[in-house]
Amino acid sequence: MRSLCLLLVLFVALYFSSCTTETTSTNMTTTSFEKIDFEYPKTRQQDLVDDYFGTMVKDPFRWLEDDNAEETLAWVKAQNKTTDGYLEKIPFRDNFKKRLGELWNYERYSAPFKEGDKYYFFKNDGLQNQSVLYVQDKLGGEAKIALDPNKFSSDGTTALGAISFNKAGNLMAYQVSEGGSDWQTIKIKNMDSGKTLDDKIDWIKFSGIAWQGDGFYYCRYPEPKEGDELSARNEFHEVWYHKVGTAQSEDKRIYFDKAQPTHGFFANVTNDERFLVVQTWESTSGNALAFKDLKKGGDEFVDVVRGFKYDYNVIDNIGDNLLMRTNDGAPNQRLVLVPTDNPSPENWKELLPESKDVLESVRLIGGKIVARYIHDASSLVKVYDLEGKFLGDVKLPGIGTVGGLSGKRDDNTAFYSFASFTRPTTIYKLDVNTLQSEVYKAPQIDFDADQFETKQVWYTSKDGTKVPMFITHKKGLKMDGKRPTLLYGYGGFDISILPSFNTTRLAMCPLLIENDGVFAVANIRGGGEFGADWHKAGTLDQKQNVFDDFHAAAEYLIDQKYTSSEKLAIYGRSNGGLLVGACMTQRPDLYAVALPAVGVLDMLRYQEFTIGRAWAADYGLSDTKKGFGYLSKYSPLHNVKEIEYPATMITTADHDDRVVPAHSFKFAAELQAKQKGENPLFIRIETGAGHGAGKSTTKRIEEAADLLAFMFYNFKEMPKEEMKN
Repeated sequence: MRSLCLLLVLFVALYFSSCTTETTSTNMTTTSFEKIDFEYPKTRQQDLVDDYFGTMVKDPFRWLEDDNAEETLAWVKAQNKTTDGYLEKIPFRDNFKKRLGELWNYERYSAPFKEGDKYYFFKNDGLQNQSVLYVQDKLGGEAKIALDPNKFSSDGTTALGAISFNKAGNLMAYQVSEGGSDWQTIKIKNMDSGKTLDDKIDWIKFSGIAWQGDGFYYCRYPEPKEGDELSARNEFHEVWYHKVGTAQSEDKRIYFDKAQPTHGFFANVTNDERFLVVQTWESTSGNALAFKDLKKGGDEFVDVVRGFKYDYNVIDNIGDNLLMRTNDGAPNQRLVLVPTDNPSPENWKELLPESKDVLESVRLIGGKIVARYIHDASSLVKVYDLEGKFLGDVKLPGIGTVGGLSGKRDDNTAFYSFASFTRPTTIYKLDVNTLQSEVYKAPQIDFDADQFETKQVWYTSKDGTKVPMFITHKKGLKMDGKRPTLLYGYGGFDISILPSFNTTRLAMCPLLIENDGVFAVANIRGGGEFGADWHKAGTLDQKQNVFDDFHAAAEYLIDQKYTSSEKLAIYGRSNGGLLVGACMTQRPDLYAVALPAVGVLDMLRYQEFTIGRAWAADYGLSDTKKGFGYLSKYSPLHNVKEIEYPATMITTADHDDRVVPAHSFKFAAELQAKQKGENPLFIRIETGAGHGAGKSTTKRIEEAADLLAFMFYNFKEMPKEEMKN
C-alpha cells in the first residue's frame, strides 16, 4: 500500500499445554505421496453477534484481535507448531531453501546517488540480512561503509528506513524500524566524523525527512499507550521541525488539524530549500496541498487545492513556480507549473499533457525533465526540456521496470536500475545530453536467464474488459495443461505491478520456472497500470471487478493449456492477500493452492486498527449501509462456508502493524472450523517481522521455501531430480 498515505508484539513464549484449546485431527491423503498427519487446534468460539443495519453477523473469533492476551499467544504457538510439523515432513523443503539461498547469493547494488561532493550506493553481498550503505569520493573510487544496518540487531530484524542528507551532505538523518513495524525512530549521523549524534526522534510513521537549514521536517503520531503500539488506531498525525543538536521535546509543531483526527500529512522541501510543501491525506487516494515560502517567514500556509478528489505531487520548483504532477483533469497524470503568487488551478501552465501512457514519476536532472511512464505494465523513460519540448526516449534493454532513477539538477549524469521477471536488477549510467546508457553494475548470478522467456497476453474478463498478463516459463516448455503454475496479483490502491526479479513478492518465481513451472502476473483492475480510471474500476462497489479479473486470468491459463485447476496456485500480499482470500472463497473449485499473505481479510472491521481507516477510499466502510452491502458480499472472513477449500497457507507476522495479524488469525480459525475436505489449512506466523519492508534476507528465503514446498507437495508435484533429497 502507498507510503505517502499509509500506507505487532506477539512473543510466543507459552507452552503448547497452556493453550486453552482442544485439537481435532485429520490427514491429507495422497496417491503417490506419503500422507502427512496433522492436528488443528480447535479454536474457542464466543457468542458474539453484530447488528449491521438489521443483518446479524457472527464474530466468534474476535478474541484473537487481542494480540497481547495469553490465550492468543498460546493459540499462535499451537498453530505454528501444527504448521511447522507439517512442513518439516515435506522431503524437498530443505533443498528448496538451499536453492533459494543460491539464487539470492549474489552481489546486489542500488543506483548510485550524489550527496554533497560524494557518491553513495547500497550493496548486499548476497545473503546479508540488510543492504549496506557505502560512500565513494568519486565514481569508481574506493568504497567505504557509511552505515551498516546489519549491526542494528543480531538477527537482522532491525531495518533501515528512509535516509536524507542535508544540503552540504555532511549530515544524514535516517529512520530505523524494529521487527518490521511501521513505527520508526530517526537518528542523525555526521558523515565527516562518522559519529552518530545524540538526537533521537521517536513515534515516526508514514514520514519523510525534509531538510531545511540546520534541521528537518518530519511527521509523527502521539505516543501510544503501552501495549497498544501495534494495534490501536493511528490518529492525529502532525508535522514537526527538529533542529539538530536539540532534544525532541524542543521540536516545533508546524502543521496539524485537531478537528480531523484521521487526516495525515507528508512534508517536503524544494531543492533550494525555499518552499515547504505539505500534502494532507485522509485515504490512499487524493490529497490536499499547501505550501509556505520559507524565505518570507511567518506561520501561514497558502492553499493550492483543498479536498481529496485528486492527487497532487510537487516534484520541485522552477523559480517562483512549483512543478507538480497530478491526475486533476488527467486520469493518466500530467505535469504542470503552479505559480506561487496565484496558485489557483486556472493559472497552472501545462508542461506535459496527459498521454495514453501513465506518467509514473518525474525527476529534474541536468536541467531537463526525465519522465518515467508505464506502457502496458512496463516502463518507458522520456526526456524533455524545461519548457516541455520532447528531446527523446531513453532506450531500455527490453520489457521491464526502471527504478532508482537518480541525478542532480545541475549534473548531466544519471543512474537507473532495470529488471524483469528473468533479468536481475542491473544498474545503468545515463548521459542526459546524449540519452545514451551504459551498464554500470551487472549482477553475477547462478541463474541462466537466457533459458526463459516472458510474454504478455491479453485476456477477457467477465464484463468484456481486456486485461493484460505476463507469463514467464522455460523456452520450449511443452504446454500440456499440467504445469505447476503460480498466479500473482494485487489489484488495489493505484499500485502498478511491473516486472521485477526475486523481490519479496516474487521470490518464488526463479525457482518455480527452473522446475518447469509457469509464473503469471495479472495486471488486474484496481491497480495503476492504466491510470485513475483503471484504479477506480476496482474500488468500492466495483471491487468485484478485481476478483472477476483474477478468476478470468486463471481460466485463461487453464484454457490455453498452461495448467489445470489441480496444478494452479494463487498468491498475493496485503491487498493481494484480500484478493486471494476473496477468490478462494468465491471459486474454491478453480484453485488447488491458495497463499494469502499479510492480507486484509475482515472487511467489516479493518478500519478499527492502526491505519486501516485510510483505506476507505478503495474499500468503503461497513458503518454505512451501502458499504456494508458490498463489503459483506466479498469479505473473505464472512464468506467461509462448510465446503472444501484449496490447500491454504496463510502467512502473517507478529509485528505487522499495517495489516494487523488478527485478520489472518480469524480467517485461519474460520477456515479450520468449516473445512469439509482433507486439504490442509495452515497459518504461518513469523516472529520479529512485519508487513514486509525491511524484512531480513534469512526470513524471506525461509518463507519462500516454505510456500514453494507447500505448493509443490499439494500439487503432488515432485521437483527436478537435483532438488530432491
